[in-house]
Amino acid sequence: MARIQRLARNQVAEESGAIYDRYLRERGNVPNFFRTMANRPEIFQTMIAHFEAILYTGTISTKLKELLIVRTSQVNCCEYCLDSHSKLAIRLGWSAEQVAALPNAAASGLFTPAEIAAIHLAEKMTADSNNYTDAEFAELRGFYSEGEIVELMTAIGIFNYFNRFNNVLKMEPTKPMTAEAPGAL
Repeated sequence: MARIQRLARNQVAEESGAIYDRYLRERGNVPNFFRTMANRPEIFQTMIAHFEAILYTGTISTKLKELLIVRTSQVNCCEYCLDSHSKLAIRLGWSAEQVAALPNAAASGLFTPAEIAAIHLAEKMTADSNNYTDAEFAELRGFYSEGEIVELMTAIGIFNYFNRFNNVLKMEPTKPMTAEAPGAL
């Protein structure tokens, strides 16, 4: 049972409804997290704008950002985000083997040195951000520009926020919409 009500399309104002409609077209569902955030439309709408700017702009690929989102969600044990973002990462071209190997990325032989540096950043930002050393940062800078580092860090940072939000609410994974259950939205 949801700890906070998830709003249906007919319970939200048109600006939020337009977001629902877009995600339904693009993903086949409106994530439970979004439907919960819609209880505060001002926060929901700006959160979506920020989320989309992080994921879909800049020079770092959405594919790499999704991989970092998965690693962040693994570290935070966020089953909700792991469910959807592991699927998205695989859809973007990562293999199931790579997703499974993330906890041991450096030893796996499945990632480039630049990818390993980004994955390490996700781990340190999530679990031990006060102890990211100058040497670790210098290694990261060897692969990424300052703007790209900001992109990596914002993808990791926003999912630390999302993971914690979803973990506290014990958010269940979103189910795809079906013709039999259109009211599930």
